[in-house]
Amino acid sequence: MLAGCRFQAANALRPLTRTITCRASNFYTDPSKNQEPEVSTSPDISPEQREILDRALRVDQAGEIAANWIYRGQFAVLGRDPRVGPLIQEMWDQEKLHLEVMDKLQLQHEVRPTLLSDVAKAAGYALGAATALMGKEAAMACTEAVETVIGEHYDDQLKDFELLPSSHPSIPLLMDVIKEFRDDELEHLDTAVEHHSQRAPAHALLSAVIGGGCKVAIELCKRF
Repeated sequence: MLAGCRFQAANALRPLTRTITCRASNFYTDPSKNQEPEVSTSPDISPEQREILDRALRVDQAGEIAANWIYRGQFAVLGRDPRVGPLIQEMWDQEKLHLEVMDKLQLQHEVRPTLLSDVAKAAGYALGAATALMGKEAAMACTEAVETVIGEHYDDQLKDFELLPSSHPSIPLLMDVIKEFRDDELEHLDTAVEHHSQRAPAHALLSAVIGGGCKVAIELCKRF
């Protein structure tokens, strides 16, 4: 998979093999790949497999919408802070890319978007702004709690995707994208911890409430 992102070179006088790999998401952001079957076709699958795919992409798109609005809310409050402002912007920029790719995956596989997108935006912004108003550590605790749930969620999805036909080129690419995004989210989690998320007031309670809310949202978006 991702053969189009690999480069190998050999020199007869000085044997050399070099491999350069790109992020799986580049297939969706590189216009030159728009007509590749990996990004322009969807598999012919059973109703049960279609439900797995539809629910996964509907939830993932909704999650990226919410993530963007969480960071929007945090940036509105802490954007001018010289230490955490750039950090929030960096993570937000990554979530913008995630959403761009999820939007394209939703169209590619003809998945109905969640009916709760406006709720995701409002709730995400409120959560981001509220935790930022509680302080930098609470904003990082929000990121830690959300990304903990999302990392586990992506792992569960990868197991479900094993039931989809890997013979269709879109499925291995989809799994690579999910692995990439999972790793990005776990990097955000690590960043939050490094920036003292666990020093937030009532950290355990805050984490439990936010994490529980994320799990409820995932289940709602699967259905609606």
